[in-house]
Amino acid sequence: MNEPTILRKAEFDPKVKTYWIMGPAIFLTVLIVTIPLAIIYVIIAKFFVDKHLANMSCDLTEQTLNIKKGIWNKTESTIPLEKITDLQLFQGPIMRYFGIHGFKVETAGQSSPTGGALVNLIGIVDTKEFRQAVLDQRDRTNAGATPVAAIAQPAAPVVTDTQTAELLTDIRDSLHRIEQNFAKNDD
Repeated sequence: MNEPTILRKAEFDPKVKTYWIMGPAIFLTVLIVTIPLAIIYVIIAKFFVDKHLANMSCDLTEQTLNIKKGIWNKTESTIPLEKITDLQLFQGPIMRYFGIHGFKVETAGQSSPTGGALVNLIGIVDTKEFRQAVLDQRDRTNAGATPVAAIAQPAAPVVTDTQTAELLTDIRDSLHRIEQNFAKNDD
C-alpha cells in the first residue's frame, strides 16, 4: 500500500511547553496551600511535556488529516477531509499571553467521548495558515467528488400489475410452506 503524500506537516511552537507547565503551576500557586505541589509538578512536568510534544504530529495529506499524540495512551486519528465540518481556533487568556492558539477538528457524525470536538491540538505554528490549508484541501477534495444531488437513489424499476400479482402469489405460497413446516414440527 502506498503511503499518502504529505502536503503539509504541522510544527509545534516550543512556547507550548511553557504553557502546559505554567498553566497548572499558576493554578496550584494561587491556592497557596499547594505551592509545594506546584514546585514538584514543574520539575516532573518538564520531562513529560517534552515527551508529549515529541510524540505529537499533525499531517495534511490529499485525502486526510492524520493526527498522532500521547505518551502512554497513544492516539492516532485519521480524519477524512470530506467529513470535516469545522476547524475551530481557540485562545484563552494564558494562551494569548504565550502567543499560541488551539485547534479543534469537528466532523460530521463525530463521536467523541467528551461530546466536544473530535481532536484538540494546541501550539501549532501558524495555526491560522495551517487551518486555511486544511480547509482549502478539503474544498479541493470535495470539488472532485460527485455532487450530492447526483447521488440520488436509482429509480425503482417499473412494476406492472401482472408482476406484482406474481410476486404476491410467490410470497403467499412461501408462507403456506412455512406454516406447514411449523405444523409438522408441532406434531
